[in-house]
Amino acid sequence: MRIHFFALLFLISFFSCNRQPTDVRVIDPDETLNGNRQKYVQDGYEPLKVAVSAILSPRETFGSYEKVFDYLSNEIGRPIEFHQRQTYGEVNQMLEKGQLDFAFICTGAYVSLDLQKGVELLAVPVSNEKPYYHAYIIAGADSQAKGLEDLENTTFAFTDPLSNTGYLYVISRLREKGLAPDDFFNSSVFTYGHDNSIQMVARGIVEAASVNQLVFDYVKAHDPQQVNEIKIVEVSPAFGNPPVVVSRRLDPETKQKLKSLFLSMHENARASDMLDVLLIDRFIEAKDADYDHVRQMKETVDNK
Repeated sequence: MRIHFFALLFLISFFSCNRQPTDVRVIDPDETLNGNRQKYVQDGYEPLKVAVSAILSPRETFGSYEKVFDYLSNEIGRPIEFHQRQTYGEVNQMLEKGQLDFAFICTGAYVSLDLQKGVELLAVPVSNEKPYYHAYIIAGADSQAKGLEDLENTTFAFTDPLSNTGYLYVISRLREKGLAPDDFFNSSVFTYGHDNSIQMVARGIVEAASVNQLVFDYVKAHDPQQVNEIKIVEVSPAFGNPPVVVSRRLDPETKQKLKSLFLSMHENARASDMLDVLLIDRFIEAKDADYDHVRQMKETVDNK
């Protein structure tokens, strides 16, 4: 991977300020722990452990989901322990090892999970009345590019090696032409957050990036100035929305309670407001078949 020296210095500084890879926070609005976790665990009410793949940068991720965790904790009657990790792969590993009870993960991370290790779909968000989303390939507003083909020899930002919209889609497009990223781009970098990629294009640190449409829409809604200097040069086919997954190790009663809470959030005034902030209409039941397209794309990339 090649990248300009000064841009590399910027990246080291930028991401060291924005990444907290092993952060753990407890959401306990009813103070059920009362400062005594050991006693609480002994009573059989260990906090539910959750993680969110860093689709947004770590700081934005927790800020965006904190109220949702607060709501779930109140409704289910148990504290929630939020585990921050810097990569999608680390969250997947925690799920497969049974170190998490549920997680919000990206589509690419889901198809990379070993589902034989006790993980299953719980729910999927619907945004703008659609249970699917797209990859946006973006460039600076003054770019003449009209598609990925026009971005040869540019500097490019990927999100995460397991990201569907932030990596897999672009790699599959290049593989169709018999190319690898180092053959096509002048330089590339992983940002570990779609909002980070958006910022880098907006600031001219890289010339282009591939990002999650849902995150782009979120940034545009909450901080529109960030996308004023950006244009969308390509839109991918539709992919199943990033799901919520749950550990099969979680007791059936709690699992069903979680599922019911997700599927009914839009009917609760307080929870509905939280979903509005996240640009989510509601959650619906997820179907594994909705991810077959991405799974096939991944298999094609892996086998070439």
